[in-house]
Amino acid sequence: MKVFNGILKNIVFKLLEYSLNSASKEQGINKLKADLKKIIPDLNGQYTSFKIDSGYLINKVRSQHAFQVSLAQNAISLLDDKEIKNPTLVDIGDSSGVHLLYLNALSKGDGLRTISVNLDPVAIEKIKKKGFKAIQSRAETLHCHPDFTGKSDIFLSYEMVEHLFDPVSFLHKMATKNECNYFVITVPYLHQSRVGLHQVRHLNKGEDRAFNAETTHIFELSPNDWDLIFRFSGWRIVKSVRYTQYPKSKINPLSLLRYIWRKLDFDGFYGVILEKDDSISKRYQDW
Repeated sequence: MKVFNGILKNIVFKLLEYSLNSASKEQGINKLKADLKKIIPDLNGQYTSFKIDSGYLINKVRSQHAFQVSLAQNAISLLDDKEIKNPTLVDIGDSSGVHLLYLNALSKGDGLRTISVNLDPVAIEKIKKKGFKAIQSRAETLHCHPDFTGKSDIFLSYEMVEHLFDPVSFLHKMATKNECNYFVITVPYLHQSRVGLHQVRHLNKGEDRAFNAETTHIFELSPNDWDLIFRFSGWRIVKSVRYTQYPKSKINPLSLLRYIWRKLDFDGFYGVILEKDDSISKRYQDW
């Protein structure tokens, strides 16, 4: 039985790899995936709490990175209309400096200025070793950190806001306490909202295992619900993209793997480029 389960598991993950490859091709990020691999061939230093140590995980994370970087590139291109040169990017929740390495390499020496922010001292050390400026801070209190001026051309936040106790207050503070042109945010894409807290949901009786912010999702929301929160907290959506880890085309049989993705992981990732807009948030009287 154990051998059979092992074979079945291998088949499932091989199918998921086919799904990722087909989805990347369909959604136009294959070339960027290849470019990112040349910039950073080894992804093992990406996270503090776990290693990316299988073909499936490498493929999944590279696809995710390509989606995230493409959205950041889009936001940077929007600065051209504002004639902003040498923009400053602040990556809130940066776990290792990987995305800033990507963007610096892809900008071909156009002079990006970068700052990384993370609560985890291990992540801060990784980022500094790559030569980037890093601030150890909670995302929610960044606006009052003594080492941060509150100014950025673009804020970046990749799969971070779902880890926060209060994403609404964070987003409102980012809109009202800081200066920026755009805010790029990506989150897990779920077709139906839920509370995360999987460490609590699946806690075994008598288990006494610690968990931390990096591995804990609190609110896992659908794109429509995130959109409401963005608008309520003081932002306008300039662009939104739903990246799926399976082909979207229903004529592709691999699209049926959406049901396996939903069971084992997520549909994909949802990304937005936001611009400040208080037309709704100012109506709320009790911030």
